[in-house]
Amino acid sequence: MTTIALDDLDLRILQVMQRDASLTNVELAARVFASAPTTMRRVRRLRETGVIAREIAVLDADKVGNTLTAIIEVTLDRQTAEDCAAFESQVCAEPAVTQCYRVSPGPDFVVMAELRDMAAYDAFARRLFRGASNVRNVRTFFSTHRAKFSANAPVNPDDNANPAGPP
Repeated sequence: MTTIALDDLDLRILQVMQRDASLTNVELAARVFASAPTTMRRVRRLRETGVIAREIAVLDADKVGNTLTAIIEVTLDRQTAEDCAAFESQVCAEPAVTQCYRVSPGPDFVVMAELRDMAAYDAFARRLFRGASNVRNVRTFFSTHRAKFSANAPVNPDDNANPAGPP
């Protein structure tokens, strides 16, 4: 994996875009204290190099009817590269799955799913886990309160000291 050199302007652009990627180029330029043409070139380069992987809309799960967040630990019987890849592919194909991680130590995977209710979770679990020959153990936790949700990645060491970023 190649690391892309990012300067202060790139970092400011990334910080602002992670908060609101819907800004026009002129609005973005004003917030990062750069000219609109410079900002446009920088954003294009950040997209072309893959630093900006994609831009998405983050939905309010409650407002779209997904009121149940399931945090699922999965342990497989066999952990070969092929077995892990097959399980990962099956899980990631599920629309309810919002995140899937291979982890160590402990379970082999941690999966996050957003579902309508317990009946939807039961159907999801039956489909994915109960008939799977390589799944040894499934342990699910249900969120009772989400204190923080963010898809933002830190873009410089100062982010840990001031997570809100510049005003």
